[in-house]
Amino acid sequence: MKRLLFFGVLLIITSCATEKQNFSPLSTGFYSETKGSDSDKGAKNSIDINIKSNVNASEISNLIATFPKFKNTALNSEIITLKYSLQNYLYAIDANNLSGKNKALKDFEKSYKKVQKLRTNLNKDDDEILNRYLVRLKTNVSAIEDYIKGNY
Repeated sequence: MKRLLFFGVLLIITSCATEKQNFSPLSTGFYSETKGSDSDKGAKNSIDINIKSNVNASEISNLIATFPKFKNTALNSEIITLKYSLQNYLYAIDANNLSGKNKALKDFEKSYKKVQKLRTNLNKDDDEILNRYLVRLKTNVSAIEDYIKGNY
């Protein structure tokens, strides 16, 4: 019995230790499909940022992956919309799609405002947690936008 328990624990430890999690919403399949042609890189409307190595984009991806759920279903559905628009924002930047980036940014702003209105129904602790996530998301999006405008 002890041997079976030992091998069970050993199996769990080794299976958990060998997996490396990927928190990026940009999968390799999507990346290769939307990267764009090499002739687009010299275009004036391109976005000159490497989203794969950008710290702000990585933090946005991690925040999307770890966003908490709340008891308010309307708030949760709006958070899903917010996360979807942020993923589209990162995809558009990676694909050098300026119009897609602008549309995703507008969708993010609309959803952000709706979440701000819906958070009045939360208790103090949940409100603080949500505020922390929203501030970090907005700060990272602003940093990416400033970088893009600075290199434009």
